[in-house]
Amino acid sequence: MGFCLEISGEFACFTRPEMKVERVSYDVITPSAARAIFEAILWKPAIQWHITRIEVLNPVKWMNIRRNEVESIVSARTAQTAMKNGSGHLGIYVDEERQQRASLLLKDVRYRLHGEFTMTVKAGPQDSPAKFADMFRRRAEKGQCFNQPYLGCREFTCDFALVDGDVDSPDPIKDTRDLGFMLYDLDYSDPASPTPLFFRAHMEHGSLTVPARHSPEVRG
Repeated sequence: MGFCLEISGEFACFTRPEMKVERVSYDVITPSAARAIFEAILWKPAIQWHITRIEVLNPVKWMNIRRNEVESIVSARTAQTAMKNGSGHLGIYVDEERQQRASLLLKDVRYRLHGEFTMTVKAGPQDSPAKFADMFRRRAEKGQCFNQPYLGCREFTCDFALVDGDVDSPDPIKDTRDLGFMLYDLDYSDPASPTPLFFRAHMEHGSLTVPARHSPEVRG
């Protein structure tokens, strides 16, 4: 069951994992970030979303900003210990932990995402593709979502709209470029240690074809 969403946002940051401290975005939304937008509208254990194509509708534009952030966070173990004992040190002193970090973001982004879902082994006897397709279409048309979709970072929220075949939609940009190796998704075969997957991304006239999960193009 395939669907098409048009999404847009003021800012976006699809962080390259090779950058350790400073956040630098990919040129285009990653398949994993696109999948998360579909899952924000409808996620069930019985279905698995797959991104098939990404179309870039606005020219790729960049913006460099600097922000104050804290160096550390309160660990889950510290919070659990405090909850168990009834007291503990959970505070962070901002003046001592403050760091200034640069981010290279995308701005004024707009994409058309093509995705489809398949049934998983967790599907029950009462589950069917038609059932979940109707649920997704109804929720997308009404603008409903389980959590606010975002563009890489949660502070960069996005708007979305379901695209039907009868509605006119702008053509992708006339831009062709090699995007290099891009993060495809994470392999959760071992939940304790997810493995990143990559593929060689190439944008042809504003359109990026996403290979299937188990194709030779996707490498762990």
